[in-house]
Amino acid sequence: MSIERTFRVLSYAAVLCGFLSLWVTGTFGLIGTGLFLGVTILAWRIEDTRWQVTERIGTALIVLALPAYYLLWKYRFFDFASTEEALPGMLARLILSLTAIKLLQRKSDRDWIFLYVMAFFQVLLAAGMSISALYLGSLVAFVFVMLSTIVVFEARKTAASIEELENFRHGSPIKGGISARRLPVIAATLLAAIIIIAIPTFFFLPRVGGAGIGAGEGGVSTSTGFSDTVRLGGIGRIQQSNEVVMRVRLDAMPEDLSDIKWRGIALDIFDNKAWRRSRPALRNVFERRGADVIQLDSAPNRESLLLQTFYVEPIDATALFNLPRAVAVQAPVPFVHRDVHDSFFFQRSGERNSYRVLSDLSRPDPEVLRRDFARYPAGIGNYFQFPDDIDTRIVELAAEITEGATNRYDAARMIEGYLQTEFGYTLEMKAGGEDPLADFLFNVREGHCEYFATAMAVMLRTQGIATRVVNGFQRGEYNETADVFVVRQRDAHSWVEVYFPGEDVWVAFDPTPAAGQTGEAAAGGFTESMRKYFEALEMLWIQYFVAFDSQEQRSLFASARKNISEANQAANSWLTSAYSALQEWWRNFRGDAGWAGTAYAIAVGTGLLLAIAVIVYLSIFLFRRVRRSQFWSRISKKIKRGKQVDVVEFYARMQRILAEKGIVRPQHQTPLEFAFAVGNSDVRKVTEAYNKARYGPADLSEDETAAIEDAISRLASDDDLRPANN
Repeated sequence: MSIERTFRVLSYAAVLCGFLSLWVTGTFGLIGTGLFLGVTILAWRIEDTRWQVTERIGTALIVLALPAYYLLWKYRFFDFASTEEALPGMLARLILSLTAIKLLQRKSDRDWIFLYVMAFFQVLLAAGMSISALYLGSLVAFVFVMLSTIVVFEARKTAASIEELENFRHGSPIKGGISARRLPVIAATLLAAIIIIAIPTFFFLPRVGGAGIGAGEGGVSTSTGFSDTVRLGGIGRIQQSNEVVMRVRLDAMPEDLSDIKWRGIALDIFDNKAWRRSRPALRNVFERRGADVIQLDSAPNRESLLLQTFYVEPIDATALFNLPRAVAVQAPVPFVHRDVHDSFFFQRSGERNSYRVLSDLSRPDPEVLRRDFARYPAGIGNYFQFPDDIDTRIVELAAEITEGATNRYDAARMIEGYLQTEFGYTLEMKAGGEDPLADFLFNVREGHCEYFATAMAVMLRTQGIATRVVNGFQRGEYNETADVFVVRQRDAHSWVEVYFPGEDVWVAFDPTPAAGQTGEAAAGGFTESMRKYFEALEMLWIQYFVAFDSQEQRSLFASARKNISEANQAANSWLTSAYSALQEWWRNFRGDAGWAGTAYAIAVGTGLLLAIAVIVYLSIFLFRRVRRSQFWSRISKKIKRGKQVDVVEFYARMQRILAEKGIVRPQHQTPLEFAFAVGNSDVRKVTEAYNKARYGPADLSEDETAAIEDAISRLASDDDLRPANN
């Protein structure tokens, strides 16, 4: 492949890599993707033909594209899901349109640079629109291809100014130049160097805000379970979605996973159709004290504490998920709110969030709860509320189910068991009408989680037991490869909390049948294993790239400090042992242990000296062998070749200076013939040095190199230098 064709292939590949970075964001559908790829293929086919767009027409189209896209954006020609998506989406389409115009145009070096800049802007824009790990792959591909393209671009420009231009264009590299076969190695080397420099920079620089423009696009957009008002049937619609809401990693795996639910928000007022939260503005504020830790409550029993790390996708909710009872939060926020229903909230701006929660999982024993006959305190009347026009059959059913119960705990268990066993679970919207709860209990007799939670909460309230409905998520599917629970929208869930005043504790009950609760995932063979591995890769991207914030940096610094400290301790221990051994040897040598000790010390010392002498001899021997080897010879030749390239650069500079003065070497003349034809001593001096370094056995000395620079400077300032025929 000629260098020109190599350059063209790499340039088109760089353009496609820029488009790929935008494509992984989901910005373009099938039609947009097909149009751009079609234009790219057409542009490739018409290169160097009369069908290419002229520079004048291309410039006019680019100038007209700017106001055209402004009008399309102003009058909302393109349909975007939200106003936040409109601007980055329109910018992406504008950039691709400008790229398409340039591809169809006759291209000079300046036009290729324009295309490279457009590809870079596509990658930059995609960084703000994508939170997918696929973007990392597109970024690596772009950097690798762009490095190769830049190398060829510069080699192509340099080759155009030296005598081997025609051979270079047909695939034969100049001596000391770059061949197409070596480009992947050079590009990979440059990429590795960039990564070596970029990774420490990435880990040490602080994180600020989100990823950029449109950082929240493409994520979950639902407030179900987390708004102040939730209608019956809302969760059933959400549970049909497979979108990931969050990933959760536990510091230790509890023996019983059935109680794991990610609590979001508690609701206390029911109007026969919807739940809402009373007194939402009444909140306690917990401020960060240090190290991003916010203390929420006391933790008397350290053995029952469990640390959870949440990686939450972009959702329009401020709820801070947790396993109840949360006692501390570690998050890059200044404060956390807690409402009167023990739900926690924090500020978020739409991007992915990462935080840790420490929870106390200890609960009173059921026998203790059965003996809890304490009176309810004042101020919790909302937890006994039910609609005034409630269907009387609900009250009668609750009394019938709890007949014989002598305490609150048994009454709750009776209603929970009744709903779990006597009703069916479905995601279909079957219950409805003016009284959907009564329709569910007495007609349909099947539904999804919020119907069961509502039925239990209301029936217990009719029996004088304080309850509230909690909306959150079930534990999700455990991915052992990534060691996280993957929680999806289909895991949205509602359950009930019952208050026991004697213990001052809210206890969770879940009346949803087993079919509606998270079960263990079945083994799915190769496909299931690959899916989990991809999820593990996604988790790696989120944890160490997207969610790598100040607390992760402190953790990294602490780990590095610990490793350095351990290395220092090991080195100090070794030095101490060596010093003690040396002291022991000296005592033996001077005779403190008698003649036997002295003889032993002399033998040890002699052995060490011999070992050092052997090591030195072997090092010198190996060094000489390497110097004589073909490997070293090839390296030396490459180093010398690199110096020859510098001379080529000297000679090329001189040719450019002479060309500016109208003196151009004809192709039939050798460099030395041309120098004598010009009749200038400085031209002859540079040409002779060029021939010596390029074809002679010796390299140029520093004095000769300085003389060449002086000669080129004199030629540049010589205004009297003219072509020979003038």
